[in-house]
Amino acid sequence: MEKKKVASNTITRDVKYLAEPTGNIYETVVILSKRANQIALAEKKELTKKLEDFRNDRDTMEEVFENKEQIEISKYYERQPKPDLVAIAEFENGELTYRMAGKDEE
Repeated sequence: MEKKKVASNTITRDVKYLAEPTGNIYETVVILSKRANQIALAEKKELTKKLEDFRNDRDTMEEVFENKEQIEISKYYERQPKPDLVAIAEFENGELTYRMAGKDEE
């Protein structure tokens, strides 16, 4: 999954400009939430796949020890911008394609 340069801090946005592409802030919020969920799911799958290498079926809670590599992978994902910030950046840059269900195709 390609990581994009997205600000990892919260930015105040004018709702009026965020709603311009759809004409409705609620439709914009739905688009952003669906995209953020897609991003979060993809990141979760990616992290789970990487952490499976460290999984040992014989480990119990008492036997688990800290693995530096595993900790570094987890910290890397914690430092990544949140999925909602990535979705907003994609939306603002015109990188998202969406269509409204029930509207006539032209």
